[in-house]
Amino acid sequence: MVKENILSVKNLVRTYGKGRAKTEAVKGISFEISKGEFVALSGPSGSGKSTTFHQISLLDNPTSGIISFCGQNIIKLNDEEKSNFRLKKIGYIFQQYELLPELTALENICLPLMVEKGYTNEVKQKAEKILNEMGLIERTDHYPGELSGGEQQRIAIARALVKEPEIILADEPTANLDSLSGKKIMEILKELNKKKDITIFVINHEREFEKYFNRIIRLKDGKIEKIDRKLRK
Repeated sequence: MVKENILSVKNLVRTYGKGRAKTEAVKGISFEISKGEFVALSGPSGSGKSTTFHQISLLDNPTSGIISFCGQNIIKLNDEEKSNFRLKKIGYIFQQYELLPELTALENICLPLMVEKGYTNEVKQKAEKILNEMGLIERTDHYPGELSGGEQQRIAIARALVKEPEIILADEPTANLDSLSGKKIMEILKELNKKKDITIFVINHEREFEKYFNRIIRLKDGKIEKIDRKLRK
């Protein structure tokens, strides 16, 4: 069964500066991701990984090209529409976790829903359910400073999941973790992808984790060098 494309990138270009200072960070790349795929974006430093991710995440505006989610060209959205799209359709996982230190684990997970619904019992119960799925229910009232790096990243994953996004974008989610904790995070993401059919797109820099992905899009000097397909059974 052929699945629909959830993300389509066509001729994406991002240029910084002008004249002699002009730099092409991304040079007309195109690719698609189908619903339920687990895909990595890989490449050396300066290859354009982070720039590409910033465009897809609607954190920056491309110089030219098209980025479509479920057939909608999101580049044409105004600022308010982009903000709503990020809030409702995309789940984010960052390498620095980006948890608010003054909030508990549960409160950090609730944040994306609190914007719309407030800190209601329904919101808390939904967050508690995901916290339990992450194996951290005993950390409900702990603050980020009281958690290990691996635990903080699991809280960040739960926060991304709580609003049931169309796609999860993860920017090097294992970069600040030891190899054992990093493996745990990748196993969690793989399980979410497999059991819940969640589409996940990851910037990955670790060769040892490449086995988890359906495909790896490899960038070099702002262009797609090659795409390794069906790496995972």
